[in-house]
Amino acid sequence: MSVVKLISQNFRNLDGAPINFHPKLNFFIGDNGSGKSSLLEALFFLGHGKSFRTNKVDSLVCHGTKKFVVSIKDNNDRQLGLSRDICSGLTNIKIDGQRYSRLSVLAKNIAIQIVTPESFKLFFGGPKERRRFIDLGMFHVKHDFSNLWKNFNRVLKQRNACIRLANANRNENNKSMLSYWTEQFCQLSLEVSTLRALYVSEIIFELNCWLAILLPSINERVTVQYLQGWPQKNTLSDVLATNQDRETSFGYSLYGAHKFDVKFLLDKKSIETQLSRGQQKLFLLALTFAQVSFIARVKLVKPILLIDDIGAELDVISRTALSNAIEQLDCQVIITAIEPSVLQPFLDTNDDRKFSMFHVKHGKISEKYPDDSELNKSEKAM
Repeated sequence: MSVVKLISQNFRNLDGAPINFHPKLNFFIGDNGSGKSSLLEALFFLGHGKSFRTNKVDSLVCHGTKKFVVSIKDNNDRQLGLSRDICSGLTNIKIDGQRYSRLSVLAKNIAIQIVTPESFKLFFGGPKERRRFIDLGMFHVKHDFSNLWKNFNRVLKQRNACIRLANANRNENNKSMLSYWTEQFCQLSLEVSTLRALYVSEIIFELNCWLAILLPSINERVTVQYLQGWPQKNTLSDVLATNQDRETSFGYSLYGAHKFDVKFLLDKKSIETQLSRGQQKLFLLALTFAQVSFIARVKLVKPILLIDDIGAELDVISRTALSNAIEQLDCQVIITAIEPSVLQPFLDTNDDRKFSMFHVKHGKISEKYPDDSELNKSEKAM
């Protein structure tokens, strides 16, 4: 799918005027604080029911107001909207006029992927960030994963409660409860791990294709290691039995599907220690493109890709490679930039104006066409 029109009310500093998008490529140019990231945040919120910038949903409402609305019209003439009342804490969701109560229904209708300057957390933020990235993609393509993951987390909470209870009061009843929830926990961990392993193998195939475009010099040297959350050579039940005293001491489950990780290696070393910041960003983009492509192929719904601050970390050669990759990506792309000059490689491959360009200032967004003399002048000054 693609967004045809976005309308917002009282979301951050956006002025609320309708924004009409190009179905393929869209550029938003403006200074820091102008509202570029807020635009991406509005789209991301509609797709995920949360922000990629803050956990405090109430901070998204424009100062002095109590409610915000984000609504889009897609290329199939459907209307998807979400509103949040700060006073009541209620979130209302509408799709073609019909009300829904669960945020998950939005993610089933619109697939949003994003790359921001903070996306480097995938490398430096620990396993939690990598788990979030993988599970976000799985939600879109593995239809059983959402319910399976909810059941797993329910059992995980029950087992953790039993572990803490066993630590405080060791009796046969507590042991019996812990044994019951451990059995459920092991079964669900295995099911979750099996789905994840399959997904990761499919993403690796897609990743190799995009690395060949964005980072051809390292493509053959990259490996991806999937760690299921417990030692591969042992059953989870055996691992838990061996580490029973450790878990009791910590008060929670130390092994299981919630502890999985995916490590990206270059010549068998952590990739973040081997690549420059610019190369790391290209790798992140290749990984995101891989997930976008796989979602589109399996779900038969084209995702929407958001890229914030395209100029950060990337030189003109890297941006040229990125432009070539985007040309081969079959989905709508929305890009923000501070300086018009960083867009020159993208415009060179779009001589027939197969894109829309916007200027953002104080939350107001106006469509504009690039001034070639300005672009060339800015590029020479860099």
